[in-house]
Amino acid sequence: MWFSVGFPVDARIQAIVDRVPARCWASAIETGGGIRDGAWVVEVTGMLNLSTWPHGSRVILRAERPHPGAQLTFTDADGMRITAIITDIPDGVIAGQTAGLELNHRQRARVEDRIREAKASGLRNLPCRGFAENTAWLQTLLAATDLVCWAKLLGFTGTPALAHAEIATFRNLVLHVAARITRGARHTRVRIDQTWKHADAIAHGWLTIRAAFT
Repeated sequence: MWFSVGFPVDARIQAIVDRVPARCWASAIETGGGIRDGAWVVEVTGMLNLSTWPHGSRVILRAERPHPGAQLTFTDADGMRITAIITDIPDGVIAGQTAGLELNHRQRARVEDRIREAKASGLRNLPCRGFAENTAWLQTLLAATDLVCWAKLLGFTGTPALAHAEIATFRNLVLHVAARITRGARHTRVRIDQTWKHADAIAHGWLTIRAAFT
């Protein structure tokens, strides 16, 4: 078992960024192995005192051009957004060397998003005293979380405001909207108030999800 967590970008990191030669920065990579435009990574383990961390810990920095409209912070350097991770994953475990380790950590963000959504749905506190009751609660909650994730992926990719919405927002804008399913003349229809802001997106998403399982 290994770890990969965020590392604070403090005065130590800021001083290191200024000392790292430009030739040492390697291009960051994407999931498919392609180059991530405007992003670079470098390992700075030897420039830090990591004696309080487990043996084999390594610190990796990423410098990336901020997205249009993003605000820079005091931890950024030369117009670049600086982030850092620390991991004890050894060489050879993940392809891509330093860039591969940084990509592996970046891909975990989706997992953390799902955990946050599950907590917002009821995972934060188990409501019952009995183990069996809490087990049933947990299984129901995880099933609901999976269904919401798949609903977003299958039915709402064309509506970013819904596809990337937090669970509370998605619940209010989609799941709690008054609607009725009717059947007639061999057709199944969803009836929803046309004045609702996302009525068209919900109707289209509903049809797309139905079509995926027919």
